[in-house]
Amino acid sequence: MKWTTSIFALAAFGLAACGGGATEEPAAPETAASEMSAEETPAPEVVDPVAGSVAHPDRPADDVEGDERRKPAETLGFIGLEPGMTIIDMEAGGGYFTELYSRVVGEGGKVYMQNPPSFDGFLGDALETRLGGERLGNVVVMRTNFDNLDAPDGSVDVVTWIQGPHELWFEVNGESLGDPETTFAEIARVLKPGGVFVAIDHRAAEGAGTEAGGTVHRIEEEIIRSYAEGAGLVFKSSADFLSNPDDPLTNSVFDPSIRGQTDQFVIAYEKPE
Repeated sequence: MKWTTSIFALAAFGLAACGGGATEEPAAPETAASEMSAEETPAPEVVDPVAGSVAHPDRPADDVEGDERRKPAETLGFIGLEPGMTIIDMEAGGGYFTELYSRVVGEGGKVYMQNPPSFDGFLGDALETRLGGERLGNVVVMRTNFDNLDAPDGSVDVVTWIQGPHELWFEVNGESLGDPETTFAEIARVLKPGGVFVAIDHRAAEGAGTEAGGTVHRIEEEIIRSYAEGAGLVFKSSADFLSNPDDPLTNSVFDPSIRGQTDQFVIAYEKPE
């Protein structure tokens, strides 16, 4: 209890008036009481949104099992995602990263989960499993090809395309998933000034050309850099946490000898202010 100096004085006066008994020792000074109160009320724990997203108890077991090879903490740290942001998860697939993004941006943010309509057959009930029962209420499903992003101009903080840019040179049932030049123009269009585009993909051998995207599902980093810069985006940074110097760069990414262990480039581009 916190006592003021005036209370001490009144208490002492009352004791003296009641027969002159021994005066009681006054309580500890107010400063000491304040320190005790502070010690008894610890500061609330601050949870890093990225760490909290990766460690969230509601994550599906299959997602957690894939963490070792997909390195979500490093990926989210590189992206620089923060609470309240709007992000497009291009070629989100079943939503491994969509869920992580959703937890980081929180109720004040938004996540567009983008997949081409022709992916419906591959995805099956993955979207219902991921989003059903009001899970991830800040996620909006976007069913469009890569060159027709359904978001307003300058409305998005971050666009990510993880293990996917090579699909621009891959066809599903004989149909393209998007024109490369138009796709990167769309990415630049939806980004806010200062917004960031992050591309991660399986590295192809030098000189493999765009054909590698449709055969071994790889692409040269320089090709993606060229398209990003052609759309007016400016190089920001790169990282090597998904590199593997032992990858021959020529095998299909589905080859059992390299699957889940491919050498991947990680690059970020920014839309000028």
